[in-house]
Amino acid sequence: QVQLVESGGGLVQAGGSLKLSCEASGRNFNEYAMAWFRQVPGKEREFVAAISWSGANTRYADSVKDRFTISRDNAQNTVYLNLQMSRLKPEDTAVYYCAVSLGYSGSYIFTTKAHEYDYWGRGTQVTVSS
Repeated sequence: QVQLVESGGGLVQAGGSLKLSCEASGRNFNEYAMAWFRQVPGKEREFVAAISWSGANTRYADSVKDRFTISRDNAQNTVYLNLQMSRLKPEDTAVYYCAVSLGYSGSYIFTTKAHEYDYWGRGTQVTVSS
C-alpha cells in the first residue's frame, strides 16, 4: 500500500526554523521526482520545492529561495524527503504536502506543476506567529 506520511509541522515564531519530513513507502519511489507543496484555505496548492530522484537537481519557489532546503534519502524500500525551513515568516503558514511524480524519472528532472504529481501525503500544518 502506497503511503506518504508527513511529519514535523507545528507552531513556531517568525524567524525560527522547522524541519519537515516525508516517508514514502509502498512501492519503489527511488527513481522519481518528489516535491513539497503548500496550501492555505481558499487558495490553490502552491509549489514550494522539488528535487530530482538523484538529488542532483533542485528548484525552489522564489518566496522560499535561500530559506528552505529540500533533500532526500533513497533507502531500499522507503524514500525520505525533507524540507529544512529557516527564517520562517507568517506568510509561510500553510498545510505542507509531499508528493511523488511518476512521470519524471530522469536524474536531473522534475516538475513544479501540482497536477503532474501522482501520489500525495495528507499534509502537516505549519503555523508561523508574528
